[in-house]
Amino acid sequence: MYQDYKNVERVKPSGLDLKDRLVGVQRVTKVTKGGRAFGFSAIVVVGDENGVVGHGLGKSKEVAEAISKAVEDAKKNLVRVPLFKGTLPHEQRGKYGGARVLLMPATEGTGVIAGGTIRHVLEAAGVHDVLSKNQGSSNPHNVVKATFDALLQLRSAETVAKQRGISLDKLFNG
Repeated sequence: MYQDYKNVERVKPSGLDLKDRLVGVQRVTKVTKGGRAFGFSAIVVVGDENGVVGHGLGKSKEVAEAISKAVEDAKKNLVRVPLFKGTLPHEQRGKYGGARVLLMPATEGTGVIAGGTIRHVLEAAGVHDVLSKNQGSSNPHNVVKATFDALLQLRSAETVAKQRGISLDKLFNG
């Protein structure tokens, strides 16, 4: 799932205080010759509100079971996101399918200015100050994945300096 990204740090869920946030529940209908069969799919974001976040999808005939399956799936897909003083290290765009997401760092005290789906992901990750814009599709599944695309492309100053083989002082004072 995350093999396309260079510096993604996978995280094990053991020992973390993870909080789950329900992004959305959809009722799915399958029409059979005996009538309609209803099912539910749930998308959930889990995070420790300190840079670790993951998302998952669960499907079942009952809502509660779909949510619990989604939480288990999300715990298998945890990643660490670089944060800088409660916000993001730099501006980043992400896309998935028809969904496009723009995330911008904000000064302290701004808060999380984001639509519902993006807000769930950023709050679970522990971002306190950020500006964002959802462009394109508002499908919650694709918006969550587009937000993760943006978050996984983020690089901290230390990472950039290490990749370039220079010191942090030289990175900022060029």
